[in-house]
Amino acid sequence: MSERPNILWLTCEDIGPNLGCYGDDYADTPNLDALAARGVIYRNAWSNAPVCAPARTCIITGAYANSTGAEHMRSFLPISRAMPMYPELLRAAGYWCTNNSKEDYNLEQPGQVWDQSSPEAHWRHRADGRPFFAIFNYTVTHESGIRGRPHDLVHDPARAPVPAYHPDTPEVRHDWAQYYDTITAMDAQAGAALRELEEAGLAEDTIVFFYGDHGSGMPGHKRCARDAGLHVPLIVAIPERFAHLAAEDYARGGASARLVSFVDLAPTVLSLAGVEPPPAMQGRAFMGEHQAAPHRYLYGFRGRMDERYDLVRCCRDERFVYIRNFMPHLPMGQHVRYMFETPSTRMWHELYEAGELTAAQRFFWEPRPPEELYDLQADPEETRNLADAPEHVATRARMRDACREWMLAIRDVGLLPEPQMHARAAGEAPYDLARDPERYPMGRILAAAELASGLDPGATGALLAALEDDDPAVRWWAAMGLQMRGAEAVREGHALLRAALDDEDACVCIAAAEALGRFGDAQDLPALMPRLVELANAEAHGAYLAMLALNAIDHLGRSTAAWREALPALPAADPADDPRHQYGVAALLERAAAAWEA
Repeated sequence: MSERPNILWLTCEDIGPNLGCYGDDYADTPNLDALAARGVIYRNAWSNAPVCAPARTCIITGAYANSTGAEHMRSFLPISRAMPMYPELLRAAGYWCTNNSKEDYNLEQPGQVWDQSSPEAHWRHRADGRPFFAIFNYTVTHESGIRGRPHDLVHDPARAPVPAYHPDTPEVRHDWAQYYDTITAMDAQAGAALRELEEAGLAEDTIVFFYGDHGSGMPGHKRCARDAGLHVPLIVAIPERFAHLAAEDYARGGASARLVSFVDLAPTVLSLAGVEPPPAMQGRAFMGEHQAAPHRYLYGFRGRMDERYDLVRCCRDERFVYIRNFMPHLPMGQHVRYMFETPSTRMWHELYEAGELTAAQRFFWEPRPPEELYDLQADPEETRNLADAPEHVATRARMRDACREWMLAIRDVGLLPEPQMHARAAGEAPYDLARDPERYPMGRILAAAELASGLDPGATGALLAALEDDDPAVRWWAAMGLQMRGAEAVREGHALLRAALDDEDACVCIAAAEALGRFGDAQDLPALMPRLVELANAEAHGAYLAMLALNAIDHLGRSTAAWREALPALPAADPADDPRHQYGVAALLERAAAAWEA
């Protein structure tokens, strides 16, 4: 019998806290409810990202992915030598570490991370007496499971809990009911794993975690940096013999209000194993020998979602969620090919196009305000934005400051456009780049991003000055800010934007071209269109820059003869690129082709 606990993580994909133990009476989850009855549920648990790969990257490093450059969906970057992956430290401490089986990290692995990582990986394969750390990940709840047809529903769609921001249609009700069906199927898989542990006589030696990797796979949840996309179930059950490792608020069958998020999982599992978390981990252990003080806020982010670029930062406390949209001119519901495979997404968008939605239902498809603030006690569905409410001015200011201070503290490298981040890093880990104030003057860049996205009409003059800054990230934000303000600002900056079409930094060229294409003069098109097409060549410039250019082309419209002739000749991928991000260029080119056929 080991003096150290075994640790078992049961994880699943794409679910919110839609379990019976969380008070959801539509859910059918007897096994997880039983686990909660002998453990504790965390009512305020967040994934840090609303999509899987960046979320898992936060878990494996114990650090925010926007501090490592890994915030974008299925990117792939070098990892800093200062940043171990937590299984390495567990293995060094004598643990047998297995992962069954999804990894999906956005960072290169620094040598051998797992003892076993495959569909066959299992704690059974360890040497006798060796403590284990084991993950079993269940994919049945993934977004793709919501739309599989034919499907005989078990949950009654008439009882489905349709939120106010979704239209109440048969398609939406079917998808919600099918989502709950997948949760019941996953609950049975988790129950089988728990029975296997008990039959092996290991239940009293093993601490069990259960959690989902981000919010539900329904549209308006997954990929959205808001509570709906980040709030996850988290259950932890500690056997009596390891009760001394529990936190003060641990009570069997109870609930904890402590704020916890994915960056806390790695330091917590190390702490339970008696290993002190290293300094590079930005999370805080909430159990074990090395427990840390609770967070006052949880933090989240959104970067590129598949083929679509965005930049959102958010935070929450026990009651409020604050959201800072750095690209407010883009809707939360940008067209992501994979998301549009879900029937409820298509129906929701069709009703938007037909003008048949309420204000709460339209919000997903329209440009956003720079700031959002929601009271989760009074408005758990996040439909009433309080950012401009006089009675919440102090709350907004407090949470805005907290979000900004967090970005500065972690050296948020996501303020750089993705192609520029890679170019600046030049093969080095972006985490290390971000810690060099000479190469990454973050304060100046953050100020430019705030100026650009704040939408203050009186800031146009400052943006014009920033368009001539010596730092290309500042120039990029300046061009973006003029575009966000529309025709009048673009007219004032017309000469500088035309000059920026030849900027030495291609990201600046793209932002200037899109601004001119949307709000400039007809005579601007002959100059900007060939430039965008040239930069959209993935084989010549790589997938990141090609996606940025193709997004601009898509925003400008795909119906002109010049686009129609030029885009089909572009390569759908760079063969030298990592396969993790080759799909984005193809998706954008397919969208252009589909629009022409229509």
